[in-house]
Amino acid sequence: MNPIFGRGPSLQLRLILAVITAILLAYLDRNFAYIAQVRGYLSTAVSPIYYVANLPEQVLTEVGDVLKTRYTLRKENTQLREQARLDAGKLQMLAQLKRENNRLRALLGSPVQQDARKMVTEVIAVESDPYRYRVLIDKGSRDGTYIGQPVLDDNGVVGQIDEVGYSTSRVLLIADLSHALPIRISRNDTRSIALGIGALDKLELQHVPHSADIREGDLAITSGLGGRFPEGYPVARVITANFDESLPFAEITVQPIAALDRLRYLLLVWPAEQDQVPVTNPEAVEQLATEEGS
Repeated sequence: MNPIFGRGPSLQLRLILAVITAILLAYLDRNFAYIAQVRGYLSTAVSPIYYVANLPEQVLTEVGDVLKTRYTLRKENTQLREQARLDAGKLQMLAQLKRENNRLRALLGSPVQQDARKMVTEVIAVESDPYRYRVLIDKGSRDGTYIGQPVLDDNGVVGQIDEVGYSTSRVLLIADLSHALPIRISRNDTRSIALGIGALDKLELQHVPHSADIREGDLAITSGLGGRFPEGYPVARVITANFDESLPFAEITVQPIAALDRLRYLLLVWPAEQDQVPVTNPEAVEQLATEEGS
C-alpha cells in the first residue's frame, strides 16, 4: 500500500539546491543592476509585516506612558523645565558664535554653510544578519529618501541609507564592515577615515601616521569630504591611541558618539539647495554686517 504523502527530496539534495540558489542570486545581484530594483519592490511588499510586528511594542509603549504616575510626570516636568532653561542659555551663546563664525568666514573668504532640511524617522526593525549592521526605518521614496543619505540621532552620526523602498528604507550603520566615513579631529583638524570593524562600540581610523597628533578623548567629526555627510557632525571619540613604531601605521580606536545598540528615533538630513554661498564679494560681507547689527 502506497503512503498518502511522499517523503520528498533528501536533506542533502535540499542543501545543494539551497547553495546553488544562493550562489545564483549573489551572481545576479553583483552583475545586474535591476536586482536592486527588485529588492526595493520586495521591501515595499513586506513593509506591512514590519509595521504589524512593531505594533505590539508601540501599544505597550503607549500603555506604559498612560500608566505613569502623577509624581513621575511632575518630576520629569521639573527636570525638563530646568533643562529648557539651560538649553536656552546655550542657544543664546550659539547664536552669538554663529554670527561671529559668519563674520570670520566673510573676512577669510570662506563659504558659509547653509542649514539642511531634516526629518525625524523611527526604527521599526533591526537586521538579523550577524554580518551586517543595518536597521529598517519608516521613511521611503515617498518621503524623498535616497541612497547615500546621511542619518543621525540626537548625539551624532548613525550611518547612511543603502536601500530604499516606497515606504521604508534600510540604514547601513557606521559600525558595518563595509562602511567608511571621512572624519577630522576637531582639536587640530587632523583628517582620517573611520572604518567599521563589525562592533557597535568601536571604529578604527585608517592609515594614521605615527607623527599624527591624536590623543585619547579627542572628538572626531565629519570632515565634509566626499560630499555625502555635512561637515561638523560628531562621529566618535578616541579611546585608544597606539603609536608603536614597529607597526606601519598608528592604531587608533574610536567609540561612536551615537548609541548604535539603542536606536529608535533617527534624523534624516538633506543637503541644502545651495550648499555654499560665496562671501568674498562686498554684498555678502555687507549682509553679514547687517545681520550682526540687527
